[in-house]
Amino acid sequence: MKKSVVSKEYQKLQKDIIELQEQWKTSLDPDCVRPNLDKAAMEAGVPVTALAAIDFDISLFLQWIEDIGGLLSKYQPEIETSMQSIKNLLDEETAKRWIDEAFAFNYIYFASFAEENDLDGWIPQFVAETVLRPYLQLTAAKVQDEIHHGVHGAGCPVCGEPVRLAQLEGEGKKVLHCPRCSAHWNDRRVACSHCGNNDHETVKILAIEGESAAQIQICEECQGYTKVIDTRQYIVKPTPAMLDLNTIHLDFVAQEHGYKSAGETKQTN
Repeated sequence: MKKSVVSKEYQKLQKDIIELQEQWKTSLDPDCVRPNLDKAAMEAGVPVTALAAIDFDISLFLQWIEDIGGLLSKYQPEIETSMQSIKNLLDEETAKRWIDEAFAFNYIYFASFAEENDLDGWIPQFVAETVLRPYLQLTAAKVQDEIHHGVHGAGCPVCGEPVRLAQLEGEGKKVLHCPRCSAHWNDRRVACSHCGNNDHETVKILAIEGESAAQIQICEECQGYTKVIDTRQYIVKPTPAMLDLNTIHLDFVAQEHGYKSAGETKQTN
């Protein structure tokens, strides 16, 4: 594996964030998440979190935002003022809106919120997503035993995150991993994880010079790609979030070649 293009400082920040999220998760009542494993909905590609009953503790949510603000400011003191502004802006109703919009991947809402409140564009979305993840991860942990496969094109079967990361495990089995909620599920080795195309003529490997444990699986049908990492070569297996971060150079390579992290949906007449 090539050396990560991500700075050591940013890697350290992400590790600290993951540790903080683990602490937050332990403070949650396990019963605050009640999944509804509707088999028909799951087969249709509806993520489990869309149907789960989740009791969000808004006071805890706001405290977590304050916690992440303190951590971010430690690494980037210049955003301390922005984090204080967010703390002042987030009443209960706005916090609930943040939860809803983070769930829905509504980047436009967060970009507008940032612009309207003179904040750096990335901050609201990043903060909202960071504090939402313990709930998503708790949901995934509760249903993991029932998650064996996903619906191609629907993203993660638990949270809906677009697929972009697979690991080779055991005898070479291809297992998709979600960096967002940490769910994992099986996929065919020679198959596009976006559109399901399994034609070996159009599902190919984009080899990366100098990489022994990583490759990019590309699909000429939907122009999607998936990073495939052979973690059997790792002494210590990183979390999906850290593995995704440390292989971001593979995303750059795939995108430079015209491939997308979410394949294009083919229109039918």
